[in-house]
Amino acid sequence: MQAHTGDRIIVERAHLGEPRRVGEVIEVHGTDGAPPYLVRWLDTGHETLLFPGPDARVEPRAQAR
Repeated sequence: MQAHTGDRIIVERAHLGEPRRVGEVIEVHGTDGAPPYLVRWLDTGHETLLFPGPDARVEPRAQAR
């Protein structure tokens, strides 16, 4: 997985009825866009260091709306 500052991270939920989480990448800590990422979650405004799992995907900044 590769991401850049300003991209969105979308994490799908494993359980039915749980909403997916969407966050903005505010820092990339790995080399060449690799994880971990500092993410600001859009629903809460909290910032967390994220090591994305298989349920996560990156939406490039140009597509993020």
